[in-house]
Amino acid sequence: MVKSHASNRYSRLWSTAAAAIAGLLAALSVLGIGHMVAALIDPAASPFYAIGAAVVDHTPHALKDAAIRQFGSNDKLALFVSMAAVMIVFALLLGVFARRSPRAASGLLVLLGGVAVWAALQRPTATPWFALPPLVGVAAGVIVLLLLVTNVPGDAQLGNAEPRDIAPGSAGPGGAGSGSAGLNNVELGVAASADARASLGESALRSGSTTATGTKAVRSRRRFLALAAGVGAVTAGAAVAGQWIGARVRDVVADRARFLVPRPIAAAPAAGSSVRVGIPGVTEFVTPNERFYRVDTALQLPGLPSSEWRLRIHGMVERPMELDFDALRQRTAVERVITMTCVSNEVGGELAGTAVWTGYPLAELLAEAGVRPEADMLLSRSIDGFTASTPVSAVTDGRAALLAVGMNGEPLPIAHGYPARLIVPGLYGYVSATKWVVDLELTRFDRAEAYWTERGWAAQAPVKTASRIDVPASFATVPAGIVTVAGVAWAQHRGIDGVEVQVDNEPWQQATLADEYSTDTWRQWRWPWTATPGPHTLRVRATDRDGNTQTDRRTPPFPDGATGWHSRVVTVR
Repeated sequence: MVKSHASNRYSRLWSTAAAAIAGLLAALSVLGIGHMVAALIDPAASPFYAIGAAVVDHTPHALKDAAIRQFGSNDKLALFVSMAAVMIVFALLLGVFARRSPRAASGLLVLLGGVAVWAALQRPTATPWFALPPLVGVAAGVIVLLLLVTNVPGDAQLGNAEPRDIAPGSAGPGGAGSGSAGLNNVELGVAASADARASLGESALRSGSTTATGTKAVRSRRRFLALAAGVGAVTAGAAVAGQWIGARVRDVVADRARFLVPRPIAAAPAAGSSVRVGIPGVTEFVTPNERFYRVDTALQLPGLPSSEWRLRIHGMVERPMELDFDALRQRTAVERVITMTCVSNEVGGELAGTAVWTGYPLAELLAEAGVRPEADMLLSRSIDGFTASTPVSAVTDGRAALLAVGMNGEPLPIAHGYPARLIVPGLYGYVSATKWVVDLELTRFDRAEAYWTERGWAAQAPVKTASRIDVPASFATVPAGIVTVAGVAWAQHRGIDGVEVQVDNEPWQQATLADEYSTDTWRQWRWPWTATPGPHTLRVRATDRDGNTQTDRRTPPFPDGATGWHSRVVTVR
């Protein structure tokens, strides 16, 4: 009996696990098959990416800022991991539920497919064909779910049906409850002999039944495992095929390797030692490409070869035009050093970077198109449908606004907009730095809205004056005596005129500024502190060339950039 009960528990657990696996494989089939079909239409139609993009589109700004603050440029990886975890749990529960009610579980899967169809059709570049990948994926998922769940070994198949034992004293010949106390010894002997023979026969039957059931259970398990393995292989193959098809159609990595950065008419002046304070730990003046921050809405990097790139300039212009790289290379390229900042950067955050950008003056392209006087917005559009609204005045007022094609002497990294992007100094990136740009429409702020402004962010977002302490590190322990406090400050297109440091609540002290490269770049600073033992709080504030000093009022990034003083707590010994 003990062995039988243990076997029953094992059998039930095995059946539940098998059902959960069926649900997981069904969900993976939706994603894998859908991804393969999307590769033939548009990668943005892939169910996983479409749902992920919908999550990004509808995430409250406070949660988005928290994710960026926590994960930085890894925010998309965090989103993928979170989505995968939720989908796995849902799929496992769906499989267990399907064991009891296959039709209802299939209905839930169809409902999930409806969400995926809706998400795919919400993409900015969506066509009716975007509904096909999730629809085909869900159809495959339902088939897989029903196929596997109906082949999950049931309790009877796994030997859970127990022969009923005959309790001692049960009704029958010679039983204590039979009322046959008057049976004589002969009758009792005959009855005992009959019972013994029946018992032997029943035991043999039980033995044969158990052996047959055990064999059947093994076969049932093997059949299910074989089906599950086959489904898994097909699903994985579909996902890999989707990736392969996409790579074959758009081998952007190879295209970038062949791309020649245009030679500028004059190289940007080298950033010499005078623009650096020479303190270890201070942010590098020019940020290497691999360490440049990345914040955008693209869950899957757009694949746009330079040979297929086109830039359309239209709207409120006298001469609409379209450019390809052959036409672009006939123009004069320039090189500029510019600091970029993300609006999601918290006080003291690291979502800022400086690079040497190579490209073509944006003002010249707009002048060639002939911008009408009433146009006040440049609505730029990415190949994946993202839009940004830039004031026309910020492009035509003489600042180094670029259609950039190179970054630090290399072709733009794919993650940073290859083959072309916008760079407009003095504005936060969400209104000025469209990556993978393919369309420039001249319009008005009272007629159009861009991606983030539709979600409540400011339509025009000049970079706010900011400063940061790089050294000493937060919560560092430093020796008493002279300690160098150093960092960076920025106010793009206005420039930094002064930086001050405060220790605890003592008077503010002027820091020494490194030379200014240009008003469009950040500026390093340093200050010698005579540190005394104990805990201390260091604060920094900057003043820009317009005379504006950073406020101590702490505000979050939404809707137009964070404000406040950066501070660090250190211990002196």
